[in-house]
Amino acid sequence: MSTTTTTTASTARKVIGSLGVIGAAAAVAGLGTFGNFTDSTSVDTTISSGTVSIDLTQPAAAIPVTTAGFVPGDSLTRAVTLKNDGSTGLASVGISATDSSSSVLTNGTANGLQLTVKSCDVPWTQGGTEAARTYTCASGEKQLSSGPVLKAVDLPGLKSMTAGASDHLVFSISLPTAAGNDFQGKTATLKLTFTGTQAAGTAR
Repeated sequence: MSTTTTTTASTARKVIGSLGVIGAAAAVAGLGTFGNFTDSTSVDTTISSGTVSIDLTQPAAAIPVTTAGFVPGDSLTRAVTLKNDGSTGLASVGISATDSSSSVLTNGTANGLQLTVKSCDVPWTQGGTEAARTYTCASGEKQLSSGPVLKAVDLPGLKSMTAGASDHLVFSISLPTAAGNDFQGKTATLKLTFTGTQAAGTAR
């Protein structure tokens, strides 16, 4: 009986020992599956959008203006300073007009009201009388546009295409000498609008 008991106990110890080895191997395999090295870095970027803004000031005679008794050959001229007070450059600056009264004076023909815009490198010098203002340029006078008053046009070569820069402009509205009797006793209520358009976006 003594011999049988010894053999049974020895077999039990061998089985337990084998199970212990298998368990240890499984634990090592688990460490290999889930372990890894990591690293990270970052960069901060701040983006602020620009602003497109233009502003008109009137350095001399006041605007708006009401003028009566216009006849062929008459003209009305006023000076304005156009400033790019935004933070971005412009691709174009245009001028357009509307007539809320839909008058024959603004019918777009060569005999209707005409609009001319000029620039000067320095502020315009105002002269004439309160009823009839005149403007002269001491340096760098340029004609930017001329045509029917309601025709929208771009004004080329303006300094105000650059943020912070300004242009000294005069606009003149005139009735051609060829205007006939059809233009008598008519009224046009005009609104002039300058429009700045941003320059195209670029890679930064």
